[in-house]
Amino acid sequence: MKEKKKITRRGFIQKTSAGLGVSILGASTFSWASEKSIKISERLPREVWIASLSLESLEAKTFEEMIKKVLKTMEEFVPYQPDIVCLPEIFPFIKVAKNPPLSECAEVAPGPITKRFAEYAKKYHCYIICPIYTKENGRFYNSAVVINRDGTVVGEYRKIRPTVSEMESGVSPGPPEPPVFKTDFGTIGIQICFDVNWHKGWRYLRKSGAEIVFWPSAFAGGKMLNTLAWINKYCITTSTRQDPTRIIDITGEELAITGRYGDWVCAPVNLEKAFIHCWPYIKYFDALRAKYAKEIRIKMFHDEGWAIIESISPDVKIADALKEFEIATHEEHIIKAQKMQEKYW
Repeated sequence: MKEKKKITRRGFIQKTSAGLGVSILGASTFSWASEKSIKISERLPREVWIASLSLESLEAKTFEEMIKKVLKTMEEFVPYQPDIVCLPEIFPFIKVAKNPPLSECAEVAPGPITKRFAEYAKKYHCYIICPIYTKENGRFYNSAVVINRDGTVVGEYRKIRPTVSEMESGVSPGPPEPPVFKTDFGTIGIQICFDVNWHKGWRYLRKSGAEIVFWPSAFAGGKMLNTLAWINKYCITTSTRQDPTRIIDITGEELAITGRYGDWVCAPVNLEKAFIHCWPYIKYFDALRAKYAKEIRIKMFHDEGWAIIESISPDVKIADALKEFEIATHEEHIIKAQKMQEKYW
């Protein structure tokens, strides 16, 4: 068998990036260079590598067995050096033949389950979204625990909108205002499964500065998530019990997706980009291109009247380029129009 050609992550991006410049990668698709040859310094300043998985092909008799299988799968992420890993909703207790009662499943983080994944986070220097059952003051929650690169628990999100069956089994709703978490690559938020049906939490995360929202879930979510991504102008990463796990860009386009040939993805997202309402700012685009040339990428969405302006140079910050040419973001443009409209109401 002919050996696959070894390539670096940066080389792959340069050769294959298109549109928004984000590669679509799946399990067992490429043979990567050794970890030593994949230098963090080669990345763009706000390039975030995200790993996520589906439990499509995983089943277990006990939650302990499921934890071992998930950790084994996560070892396959290591050559990619992900910045953050997202796991499915209450993954130790889904697709498991027999589980202990909720009172025995739930833990105060860091607890027995969380610590297992904290060891991975510390060893491989990544963040982990670890969805489990947690407890506090006699209440139980469907939660996503956030672990940082040092293996420290920095907080948790508690599912705001549990299902009727969850509440009947003893799960309580979490606080109605979801927290955001500051990382070394940006601000993130979390929603879980049934939360997708209420948009208030998603909007709240955007107003709180979230740039990536993670959505552990028992189901795939479909086009609802694509819509929420472009409406809120942030990336959404899913991790599911079954069916596709996806990384969705701020335009609602899918950057990576699982399927029959792989149950996990690891792909880069560039956060140094802006969502623009074309009119009237398109008149500045030629001057912007003339000055920055290969340092920026502009992608047009003609039917929607949008554009994405993205920096592909470590020397160019999009906020500075927009300010220089007096280009407002889509949100700034809408807010300005709304304030003027309200003067006439």
